[in-house]
Amino acid sequence: MLNWLNLTDTNQLNDLIESSVNQKIIIFKHSTRCNISIMLKERLERNWPIALSDQVVYYLDLLNFREVSNAIETILGIEHQSPQLLIIENKKCTYFANHNAISATEVLNFVAS
Repeated sequence: MLNWLNLTDTNQLNDLIESSVNQKIIIFKHSTRCNISIMLKERLERNWPIALSDQVVYYLDLLNFREVSNAIETILGIEHQSPQLLIIENKKCTYFANHNAISATEVLNFVAS
């Protein structure tokens, strides 16, 4: 089961980046109006590995919290895409995938390493 936690403001983002020193942080940037984004969110939920069942994934609703996405681009240097999945470690984005490249298996491989 995938554990979503809403990412709603830049202070929370800054706290997550700081906490990435101790744990890998996963953020899924999602547009509720985009069919590709909807399909990929459903695919992540359907294929989320049991090995990652305790892993929180931060869900960023781009339509309501675009300023958080802009802050991600500014702070981490990752160009905005939607949908987009990022893994942050040691205050840097060490993995990201956009559109159809987003895969639960790839997330497992990267987080488990």
